[in-house]
Amino acid sequence: MSEKKMTSSRKHHLKSLMLQIAANLIEEEKKEAEQEKNKFMAEIPSLDLSGDQAALMQMLKKLAQTIDKIDEERYDAEAKVKKTEKEIEDLKMKVIEVQGIKKPALKKVRMSADAMLAALLGTKHKASMDFRANLKEVKKEVKEEEEVGDWRKNVDEQAGMDGRKKKFETA
Repeated sequence: MSEKKMTSSRKHHLKSLMLQIAANLIEEEKKEAEQEKNKFMAEIPSLDLSGDQAALMQMLKKLAQTIDKIDEERYDAEAKVKKTEKEIEDLKMKVIEVQGIKKPALKKVRMSADAMLAALLGTKHKASMDFRANLKEVKKEVKEEEEVGDWRKNVDEQAGMDGRKKKFETA
């Protein structure tokens, strides 16, 4: 059984429906957040600013201590988040190292020297080089080979001080 492919107009229609649903969900979330904020603000007792200066100073000190405590908690939470983000990044790097970077398979290309120069220099420069003509000719030297004789005679001749002396004199 072959599945029928979806037409582009159908895809666009479904996409627009999904976007409308997402927009409605976002609006609902905003309304819920506003309601929670209003509910929380209603729970907070109103400030009683009547009284003498000493009582107001005491209340301000308590508020300052509460603010400091909340700031410390927020700083600790931010530090934890940064630490975990760094650990996540390190783990991602380790995963990449373990997987290794996949190198594409190189294709073997056969080109002549003229084609390579044309590719490197472009079509403006027309350079033609015969690389074989520039190679130096190497002449082979003929080595004189010593005759391989009886090795026992050679050992007998070099035995003792006289043999070693001959060796240095001939060299």
